[in-house]
Amino acid sequence: MAHAHLDDVKTYLLDLQDRLCTALAAEDGGRFREDSWQREEGGGGRSRVIEGGRLFEKGGVNFSHVFGARLPPSATAARPELVGRSFHAVGVSWVLHPENPHVPTSHGNVRFFIAEKEGEAPVWWFGGGYDLTPYYPVFEDVVHWHRVARDACASFGETVYPRYKAWCDDYFTLKHRDETRGVGGLFFDDLNEEGFEASFAFQRAVGDSFLDAYLPIVRRRRDTPFGERERDFQLYRRGRYVEFNLVWDRGTLFGLQSGGRTESILMSMPPLARWIYDWRPEPGSPEAALDDYLQPRDWLGEAAREETP
Repeated sequence: MAHAHLDDVKTYLLDLQDRLCTALAAEDGGRFREDSWQREEGGGGRSRVIEGGRLFEKGGVNFSHVFGARLPPSATAARPELVGRSFHAVGVSWVLHPENPHVPTSHGNVRFFIAEKEGEAPVWWFGGGYDLTPYYPVFEDVVHWHRVARDACASFGETVYPRYKAWCDDYFTLKHRDETRGVGGLFFDDLNEEGFEASFAFQRAVGDSFLDAYLPIVRRRRDTPFGERERDFQLYRRGRYVEFNLVWDRGTLFGLQSGGRTESILMSMPPLARWIYDWRPEPGSPEAALDDYLQPRDWLGEAAREETP
C-alpha cells in the first residue's frame, strides 16, 4: 500500500516537472538542459537548468527521489519516532531568477516523505508551497499571486489559505534581519491528517496552480526598462536570498545531510549576488518602497478595501 502511494506521487511529480519546464522554456525562448544523477546510498534524480536566457538569468526545476536505511540527524532530532526507520523522500523544487529586476524571483516545491519500519505503520506526509520575491514590487502583482494561491486552496476549506499563508510568512523570515524574504504565498508541511487521497489532491492543487500565479506577473513586467541602478539593487537583494537558503532553509540542510547531490541542492542560488556594508536606500526612492512589502500583510483584505466604493 505504501509503495503504491509512492509510485502515484512520483508519477505526478515527474509530469509536473515536464509541464513546468515546457511552459517556462516557452516563456524564455530557451531550453533547459537535463542532468540525471544517482545517489550512492539510494535514489537519484534529474536536474533541469536554464541559464543566460532572454528571461531567466538562471532557473532550475529539479526532481529527486532519495531513499535509505536511516535518516540524517536534521530529520530525527525533532521527530524521534523516525529513528530506526528506512525512508523515501520524493519531490520537485523550482527556483527562477529573472535577469530583469522588475520581474520577481520565485521559488516553489512539492514533496512527499514516507518512513517505514517492519511491524509498524508507515509515517508519511506531504509538504510544499511557493513564494514570491520581488525587488520592485507592484501591489496588483502581489494581489494576483495571493488570489491564485487562495483559489488553489478554496475547495479544501476556508481556513486553509489563511493558515498556509501565515505559515509561509513565518517560515520565509530572515530572523537575523527581521524581514520576510518576499511577499509570501503558501507553505505547508506534515500534511496527512485528512488521509492520503485528500492530502495528495491538495499537493496537486498547489503544484498545478504555480504557472497561473507566476506567468501573468512575468508577462506584465518583463519588458520594463532597467539600468545599472536597478540591476545593482537586484544583486544586493539577492544576497538576502542566499542568506535565507544557507542559514534558515530546512530543505537545504536535509538535502546536504542526507547525502543529496550538492549541485542540485544549491541550484537555488542566484548566479550573481552582492553584499554592501550597511547599505540603506534613499528615503522615498523606488528601492525604499520594498521595505513596506517585507512584513506580513493581508494582501487580499487590503485589495478588497481598495475596491470597495
